[in-house]
Amino acid sequence: MAKNKYYAVKKGRETGIFSSWAECEKATKGYSGAIYKSFGNIDDAKRFLEDEQEYIVQRINELKDDEMIAYVDGSFDAEKNCYGYGIIYFLKGKKGLLYDKGQNSEAVEMRNVAGEIEAAMKAMDIAVQHGVKTLYLYYDYEGIEKWCTGKWKTNKESTKKYKQYYEGIRGKLEVCFVKVKSHSGDKYNEEVDLLAKKALYDGGSS
Repeated sequence: MAKNKYYAVKKGRETGIFSSWAECEKATKGYSGAIYKSFGNIDDAKRFLEDEQEYIVQRINELKDDEMIAYVDGSFDAEKNCYGYGIIYFLKGKKGLLYDKGQNSEAVEMRNVAGEIEAAMKAMDIAVQHGVKTLYLYYDYEGIEKWCTGKWKTNKESTKKYKQYYEGIRGKLEVCFVKVKSHSGDKYNEEVDLLAKKALYDGGSS
């Protein structure tokens, strides 16, 4: 009987722990400087990724005046028919939280993705307001990057507005998109996931 293998990707198009080589290959093939390794148990895979968490903490501590790191996520409540969003952002010497919910009729049909889009735009807006030149945007839904870069078509009104917003701030802000595998143990990705859910029930942050 074949043993389970876990593939930990530290550097790639998507980071985290994968349960198949096909997923790992998709995240790393053709990616310059990809770092990954296979393990026989998930605990060893998690330990391998702990260094990446240390790297993120180091990056936060070494942020320049014109840099910002932000984690974004969205949520959805079918009963209330509303979406929530959460943002955790880091400027030099500062950590900020922002969360809220919305019921925009055009956006709500996209469920939690509506929250993801709202969070991404709010994060970009925060960066511009603070005079940031480079935003490192950590996300787990691939459309957040692909709608902006044109790899995905903007077929819905919400995605069109998102792309238009991005195009409007490109001259002022460089956005470096960083894909994080959801629920893979990334500390801040897990925190922002909870924040987006909190928005549905506690309302917005002040």
